[in-house]
Amino acid sequence: MLCNSYIRTVIVRVVNIGSFTRTRLELSNINKSLHAGLRVGYTWNREFRKSSKMMVDSAAKRGPIVDVLPEKEDDGGYVSGGWKSEDGKLRCGYSSFRGKRATMEDFYDIKTSNVDGQAVCMFGVFDGHGGSRAAEYLKEHLFENLLKHPQFMTDTKLAISETYQQTDVDFLESERDTYRDDGSTASTAILVGNHLYVANVGDSRTVISKAGKAIPLSEDHKPNRCDERKRIENAGGVVMWAGTWRVGGVLAMSRAFGNRMLKQFVVAEPEIQDLEVDEGFELLVLASDGLWDVVPNEDAVALARTGEEPEIAARKLTETAFTRGSADNITCIVVRFHHVNEDPAEPEVEQE
Repeated sequence: MLCNSYIRTVIVRVVNIGSFTRTRLELSNINKSLHAGLRVGYTWNREFRKSSKMMVDSAAKRGPIVDVLPEKEDDGGYVSGGWKSEDGKLRCGYSSFRGKRATMEDFYDIKTSNVDGQAVCMFGVFDGHGGSRAAEYLKEHLFENLLKHPQFMTDTKLAISETYQQTDVDFLESERDTYRDDGSTASTAILVGNHLYVANVGDSRTVISKAGKAIPLSEDHKPNRCDERKRIENAGGVVMWAGTWRVGGVLAMSRAFGNRMLKQFVVAEPEIQDLEVDEGFELLVLASDGLWDVVPNEDAVALARTGEEPEIAARKLTETAFTRGSADNITCIVVRFHHVNEDPAEPEVEQE
């Protein structure tokens, strides 16, 4: 997870190899590059908003954005809830637990809307680090920004990519007068009719169960991933071992929202997969790494396929992760698809 002071951490690490002066110059250059990049982002932002203002009303007919359900918390500190679509084809449940952490930095969001007569459902898990503000900002703005994108229906992948990156610029701008420098992952699933788009930044993850098989729809953004290491090093950064592989010896993921001091290397560009939902699709599991660190994809799908309500399945997943020793905040969303002639429930999997 992110340390409280990037500059102090980076300087201390480089002093240990005798390069303090050079590091100060590098940090200065990084800072200049960051501000230059943000200025470009702000210019694009103004153009994007101007374009959106002209096009959003004429491009598509958008219904209201609806938050699914209010949270409910029990005495054990778990927050959970559930929802189903009006036609009964989609049900979801969510569960979130602070666990062994002193503070809660996970957030999640579930919204529905209607665009051009097409049902749109949006699910997201946001795992904050170094503070909760970035994750909270994503909960408040990411999906609303996405639905305002003028090409949301005509080029959904482009809309998702641009909205992710623009929301990152907006967040950094909103925090420019603060001393905070927190960040967040985002793993989202956007269902437009029967078309599913899964977008990921960071090490939260989305896994689908198709015909009983667990299939990851995102790949964790870790600094030691060959392509991620190459991208970081080409940008002038370094990947170092500090208990785990970290960008600059500080951040244990290679893509994130926020993280101003590492923004030159830690981008918010999402990797996106899109696919058509067919009768083989059983359910989705979206979760923060508090789950995935201790629960393999196959176990998560097996637990979620027990045939119970998605809310109960989501609660069972968070409890299982905690029982298996997760030391992080734990948040997950289970989305279940209902098709005609669906098979009966599978036998229940024992928890450890």
